[in-house]
Amino acid sequence: MEKAKISAYQLFILIVLFELGSALLVPIAIEAKQDAWLAILIGMVGGFCLYLVYHGLYSYYPDIPPTEYLQKIMGSFLGKILAFIYVLYFIYLSARVLRDFGEMLITSFYWDTPLFILNTLMALLVIYTVRKGIEVLARTSELLFVLIFLLGISVLFLIVVSGIIQISNLKPVLEEGIKPVLKTTFTQTLYFPFGEVIIFAMILPYLNRPAKVKQIGLLAIGFSGLILASVMAINVSVLDVNNITRSPFPLLSTIQTIEVAGFLERLDVYFILITVIGVFFKMCLFFYASVVGTANLFKVKESARLAFPLGLAILILSITIASNYSEHIKEGLHVITLYLHLPLQVIIPSLLLLIAFIKNKKKKRKQSKNLFPKRKYRLVERDKK
Repeated sequence: MEKAKISAYQLFILIVLFELGSALLVPIAIEAKQDAWLAILIGMVGGFCLYLVYHGLYSYYPDIPPTEYLQKIMGSFLGKILAFIYVLYFIYLSARVLRDFGEMLITSFYWDTPLFILNTLMALLVIYTVRKGIEVLARTSELLFVLIFLLGISVLFLIVVSGIIQISNLKPVLEEGIKPVLKTTFTQTLYFPFGEVIIFAMILPYLNRPAKVKQIGLLAIGFSGLILASVMAINVSVLDVNNITRSPFPLLSTIQTIEVAGFLERLDVYFILITVIGVFFKMCLFFYASVVGTANLFKVKESARLAFPLGLAILILSITIASNYSEHIKEGLHVITLYLHLPLQVIIPSLLLLIAFIKNKKKKRKQSKNLFPKRKYRLVERDKK
């Protein structure tokens, strides 16, 4: 790991930008129809639970990344295999985010531009940033977070002023009961985007105030969850459920409907700025975790050397990952959730925390047993005297 430190405020911003990231692009939780916002909020609560699991592992091993403490928990051989699987997982998710970015630009704005060109430009920017280290990335997030906040407030103001919000589109609440909402939660929103916060297990050792890890993480997840739920509620109220299901990027469609005073319209630049910044940070964090994890696993002293070869692998993977955007989305919703997100975000971390708890308890018992004979021996010696 590089010798770097980030503040609690920077960690908060990184988590918020990461959680928003590509989640603002797609119609998240739309299977719950007009109750999509509720599915996001329930997924946020599940995200709290998952973050507490990751924090529990961090509390046992606060100074080392998961690629190291996996070996301490599972043993050298199994630990290295599992650590390598997580590195591949981070690389794959980074490629998926890059594909989301390229498809968004091609579908909405750059129809005749090859996907490879757009992805290459973003990949080069991400590689350059990651080579500079986590501190540079954290300081950059502070600046761009202010820009996103101002853009978000202005978009909300324009939507309200334009009078396009129809609250009736959000009714009836729970029309088909709570079952579809819970199904959407446990098949989508729990893992994307909230379960993906597992990436910060690689970042937490850099925090300069470890006591703030739990509080900051939960606060950031809650803040980003409220934003995502609000955005989805606005999308549904403006477009209605039928239009959202036909729109690959509902937030863009919502912004395109803004019209104030007959001339203020076509504010697509707002969408581009917000989503490009979010996707950039999400990909940077996934890519940084894969670079640092690979360097730690294979004992590479300068992790920056791995940025270019891993970046090239991610670029190629982002192109070959699916033949078209529909296949890419279908793969993410139905295949990745079951075979990657569920075991790597939920099952394995929970088992690791259980094993770490048992090992730590046994270690404390041994220490107490080792101390007891010494005390008894001292008492016997004192009685003899």
